[in-house]
Amino acid sequence: MTKSALQPTLDISAVRGDFPILGKPLAEGRPLIYLDNGATTQKPQCVIDKVTECYENYNANVHRGVHTLGDQVTTELENARETVQNLLNAAAVEEIIFTAGTTAAINLVAHGWGRKFLSAGDEILVNLMEHHANLVPWQQAAAATGATLRYLPLTPDGRLDLTRLDEVLTEKTKLVAVTGMSNVLGTINPIDELARRAHAVGAVILVDGAQSVPHQPVDVQASDIDFLAFSGHKIYGPTGIGVLYGKAALLNAMDPFLGGGNMIRYVYEDRFEPADLPAKFEAGTLPIAQAIALGTAIDYVTDLGFEAIAAQEHQLTVRAHERLAQIPGLTIYGPAPEHKGSIVSFAVEGLHSHDMGELLDRKGVEIRVGHHCTMPLHDWLQVSSTSRASFAFYNTLEEVDALAEAILYARKVFRLA
Repeated sequence: MTKSALQPTLDISAVRGDFPILGKPLAEGRPLIYLDNGATTQKPQCVIDKVTECYENYNANVHRGVHTLGDQVTTELENARETVQNLLNAAAVEEIIFTAGTTAAINLVAHGWGRKFLSAGDEILVNLMEHHANLVPWQQAAAATGATLRYLPLTPDGRLDLTRLDEVLTEKTKLVAVTGMSNVLGTINPIDELARRAHAVGAVILVDGAQSVPHQPVDVQASDIDFLAFSGHKIYGPTGIGVLYGKAALLNAMDPFLGGGNMIRYVYEDRFEPADLPAKFEAGTLPIAQAIALGTAIDYVTDLGFEAIAAQEHQLTVRAHERLAQIPGLTIYGPAPEHKGSIVSFAVEGLHSHDMGELLDRKGVEIRVGHHCTMPLHDWLQVSSTSRASFAFYNTLEEVDALAEAILYARKVFRLA
């Protein structure tokens, strides 16, 4: 991007007005400075209203009833599916599977594809920056099939070391599982190149888009992505709803993960015939209102524009690096801002992350602390836990400054100044 392209174009004051919680003070009148967006984002009023609208006006089950409410709620849900298809530029709406979230979507692939197509001698390529949700299912699939995991090394600043890719990506590789953006380091990974290299050896690629999809445009066809998973609650939608995108040929070849209602064409006494996509992978009652409101959340974000969102969030990330780098004893983990998204993880010498979180909360600054479901990464970093500030487009430069001042306050409390 050019410098001019990174200039913010959002009316931040107006945008913040769309999120009711941002105007509500904490205890003792402290203003809320919410910097835990990597864990979950706040919800705009239009999303909150859409959930209420669903329950108040057309609450019914989908795909089953022939009555008025059933028809209306099914139409709303399928409209939301089309909205997701447009967000990702999927080739067909049937390639969009509603799940409970990113974790459920990855597990669906690990069971439905991995346990069917992996065998002894096959390899799964992962790396140390992956969230447990993109490691544990592959560990389970490997244990069940005899396949093995291989790890692509990281560079010292927390990027994938592509100079070592040929060492670990071979004809034995059947799947590459990689995050679009690290939930700790903020690293934005080169998905297009990884997909091209994976396909060159006959492997498929699965992208954990939980952190990347809310912050940057994704085109699954242009990037030639085979599977992509993301969660609604990280893109300003409700909890309990997620998405698995998969190429139709792969989804059709997979086994269903869950059995039950809606995922069948016909059930005999001794066998069943699965339904066509997407119903094949949507057993039981979906989180209907959540899926419908996810469509509203995506409309909200796309109306703002990903370029404007990226510009605002990049500015916040640069400011955070500048301010936090000046604090004695503080280490920032991950690459420079030009190689990362809006996540800044750090540690202060002599101050445990849990103490940091509690002291920052006294100042109304809400961050995440702990290992962030990335224990292998923290072992590689040689720290037990980190503090993580993660920004959204509704955050401000003044809030980043407040984060820095709150960290200085925490140092003083522990007499580190």
